[in-house]
Amino acid sequence: MQIFIKQNLAFLAVPKTGSTAYELALRGEADIVFARRRKHLTAGQFQRKLVPFLADSFDLHPERMAIMRDPIEQIRSWYRYRTAPKSRFASDTSSSMSFDDFVRGVLQNPQPSFCAIGSQYNFLTMSDGHLPLEHVFAYEAQETIRSFLSDRFGQHIAPAIKNPSPQREAPLSSEVEDHLRHVRAAEFALYDRIRKAGGHLQPETAEKQA
Repeated sequence: MQIFIKQNLAFLAVPKTGSTAYELALRGEADIVFARRRKHLTAGQFQRKLVPFLADSFDLHPERMAIMRDPIEQIRSWYRYRTAPKSRFASDTSSSMSFDDFVRGVLQNPQPSFCAIGSQYNFLTMSDGHLPLEHVFAYEAQETIRSFLSDRFGQHIAPAIKNPSPQREAPLSSEVEDHLRHVRAAEFALYDRIRKAGGHLQPETAEKQA
């Protein structure tokens, strides 16, 4: 996660949404950088811990942005990453695990350690389902993201591809997909809201202007 004082912007890093590429492209502009274990602070953690700190310490009230990916593709990216031969999770079990089985593991509560990837919905929302961000972009709307950042930073922002997940066939059966869509209906609904907003949803901004 990065915070930019001049641009009045906080970029929250949702895992497996291309955030690393943007962090590298913008690191020269960042005033505050959270890395390693704190790189992926959730929207709730930011709201509870950093909003008061930034306000008290810097009189800063940054707009918050994040990127959300198609839920199936985000889980598929996790699957390819976790089952890659060089992954620290690599084992005989992981290399032979199908994507169907991985998704089934993701949907367990609690998630098995190998399938413990959380969810984008829980990352982006508060416990009551409130979305406390001013800008949420669809991963697939890269031109929209780049245009927004280029306008905000006053320069052309074009990140290079970083940390792509290894390519591996990962078909998903209709039965498991239906179960995933049922269990994570709220996540799919949020993603649909972003897509219907043209790839750029502005929930907090809209509420403040209402």
